[in-house]
Amino acid sequence: MAPRRARKRAEGGASSNVFSMFDQSQIQEFKEAFTIMDQNRDGFIDKEDLRDTFAALGRINVKNEELEAMVKEAPGPINFTVFLTMFGEKLKGTDPEETILHAFKVFDTEGKGFVKADFIKEKLMTQADRFSEDEVKQMFAAFPPDVCGNLDYRNLCYVITHGEEKD
Repeated sequence: MAPRRARKRAEGGASSNVFSMFDQSQIQEFKEAFTIMDQNRDGFIDKEDLRDTFAALGRINVKNEELEAMVKEAPGPINFTVFLTMFGEKLKGTDPEETILHAFKVFDTEGKGFVKADFIKEKLMTQADRFSEDEVKQMFAAFPPDVCGNLDYRNLCYVITHGEEKD
């Protein structure tokens, strides 16, 4: 049996904490995205890789300044570990699943696991950090209410914090 540290490295944990932020399937998805973006296959994402990625997506006239600003977000050359770290830092701002669930449960007085979509829309557009009509439409496009107009907030919270629906 391999020592614990060697076993962790063999499993892809390396000595970096960044790999512990994601489960194995998430890391694989990030690796696939990184590979797609690394157009010249040199192991790093640079300005030209970004330009080529945008072109592949149909956006041809990306300004140099925009590409440079993206590359400058990284502390150095963007290899896979840096790429993963950057995503981890972006996602770190997301509240834990339990916190988001608790916020929705305040509106679910009967504990059914869903709330009326119209009610949530009204709250999002009139309270605290108000959503615009477009932001609400984007949310419902990504996570539509059921045929009765109910929003399954438990599954929504899971998607917000894990990035994919529960099976």
